Order: sequence, then C-alpha cells, then structure tokens
Amino acid sequence: MLGTAGLTKRLGDFTLDDVDLTVADGEYFVILGPTGAGKTILLETLAGIYSPDAGTIALDNRDITRTDPKDRGIGMVYQDYMLFPHLTVGENIGFGLKQRKAEPARIRESVQETAALLGIGHLLHRTTGTLSGGEQQRAAIARALALRPRVLLLDEPLSALDTVTRERLRRELKAIHRTTGTTVIHITHHFEDIFALADRVAVMQDGRIVQTGTPDEVFRRPATEFVAAFTGMENVYCGVSRVRNGEATIDLGEIVVRTVTAIEGDVCVGIRPEEVILSRQPFESSAANTFSGTVAEIRQNGMFSRVVVDTGLPFVAVLTRQSVARLGLVEGEPANVTFKASAVHVFKR
Repeated sequence: MLGTAGLTKRLGDFTLDDVDLTVADGEYFVILGPTGAGKTILLETLAGIYSPDAGTIALDNRDITRTDPKDRGIGMVYQDYMLFPHLTVGENIGFGLKQRKAEPARIRESVQETAALLGIGHLLHRTTGTLSGGEQQRAAIARALALRPRVLLLDEPLSALDTVTRERLRRELKAIHRTTGTTVIHITHHFEDIFALADRVAVMQDGRIVQTGTPDEVFRRPATEFVAAFTGMENVYCGVSRVRNGEATIDLGEIVVRTVTAIEGDVCVGIRPEEVILSRQPFESSAANTFSGTVAEIRQNGMFSRVVVDTGLPFVAVLTRQSVARLGLVEGEPANVTFKASAVHVFKR
C-alpha cells in the first residue's frame, strides 16, 4: 500500500540510506530506533517535507516521490502538537479542510465527527493554550484525521505525556485504528507502544532499517547484536559455535552454552532476562544450560527487580520483588542460573 525503494536523503552529516520499506493497507506499523537513527527524517520524507536524493515512494501503486505534500493523502502529527494558538480547537481540527475550500457544512460535520472519535467534542470552543498535553495531542491527531488521510504518520505522539495519560491515549489510538482502518506509521522509543499497538516493527540504526518483523520476531529473534541490545535482550555474548547433528555448543570463553541452531563459526547469542531462571539451590532439571554463580547486584525497578548473577559471565534476570524475597537472593551470596536451549537466540557476529 505504501512502499519505498532505495530511499536516500542527505542532510548535513546525516544520511537516510537506501531505505526499502513496505507497509500494508490498514497496518499499524511502528518504527523503533535510538535518537539520531533517522526516524523523523524518514517520516518527513514520506510526507513530502523533504525531497529524496535517490529512490522512490509509492502509495496505492502511484509514484508520489515528487508529488506536492498536500496532494499525497498523508497526514502527520508531531510530538509537540504544532497547534495554532490563535484558533479554537474546532478551528484547528477544521483548518486543513478550510484550506481545501470544503463546504462549511462539511467542515462542521467532519470536525464534530472527528472530535467525538477522539473524545474532545466538549472542547471545540476552547483555545489550545487552555488544554492539557493529552488534550492537545488528541486535537492534533483529530486535525490530521479530519482530512481522511490514506496514511497517518505519528512522530513520537506519546513521548511528552505522563504515564497515565500515555496509557489512556495508547488505548484510544488502538480504538481509532480499529474504527477507521487508517494505515498508521508511528515512531517511538517506548517498547510498550510496540506491544500495545504494532502489527509490525522496523528497527532503524544510523539511517538504515536493520530489521523488520512482528514485535515477537524482533524482540525474541533479533537479527544483529545492535537490535538485541537495543530491544533489551541484555544477555548478549559472542563466541564460537560448533554444530553437530543440529545441536550447537557455543564457547563463550567463560562458559559453554547449548542450543539448537545450524549457524556455525563466530556468533553472538542472546537470552532475554525474563527467560533466565534463578535459584539458591541447585536445579533438578533437564535444562541444557545450568550454571553456578554469585549474586552481583539486585536493583529495584518499579514493580520488578533486576538481578545480576556472575557465572563467569553476568546474567541478568527480571523477577518480582516477592520472588526475590521468596528465593532468598542476597548480593554476594551464591545463586544458580538456568535457561532452556530454546531461549538461546543465535545470530552471526
């Protein structure tokens, strides 16, 4: 439905580099990456704010690479809302339709309908300076949706909001997407957005897309060491894999990990913290990977605790506070680590 081929844009020292992207009709597509990866530049190039130096953009099998932004059928919402302070909420929502010289009756109808969808119908008479952050973001999204775009681009729309408002608006975005069927491309650095909203995810690094897949594929089967580390896999180590009859032993220097893979030679392995099981007592288990060590650190992180056990390599596990207390885990005391062979993800170094 929306696709790019070899999309390249140079801005100063930064280059959006040879981006190939395909987004399906009605898909909620999330782009993830660190600051400076090129996420916003990619969205702005799709929207027509920048003209690419090379490559093409197609929407509904129509080349829109050089099409004027107002004629693309693409709406964009920024993190900082960019509402007009001298206009009311209703006037902001209807602004684009007024610019297109739509009939006043149609503008009123669209404003009322879109505002109701976002739950801000009672705010239409207010000026934007009197709104909360969440209300301003709803107004900005309503302004974009009033134009009935084929694609809605969201540039970190939840980042400036407090936790409670962010969770509420996240649920509303999911409901809006379900109701309208609009194709959405949403950039974020909040992992919660991905699991709550995304059909598929792309990860960007230094102006390139380095992996695309479902949230589960990207988080559990990262394609590179960068993706593994960025998505919070944490337990990422490199070594040498030797495969026999489909079973691999991977020498990480201090320990040897066993798993099932066909990848040989120089590799990295990743184990997500939630896959690591801890105990004070030796495990009576058939798990392929069991190691003894010492609790190096216990750090509280909200509802959960991050526990590091040094087995020669530091393994990170995530447990509830109650589990830490029940297991009797104490810094400096012995502990055992285990994880299944299936929890070990292997990728080429």
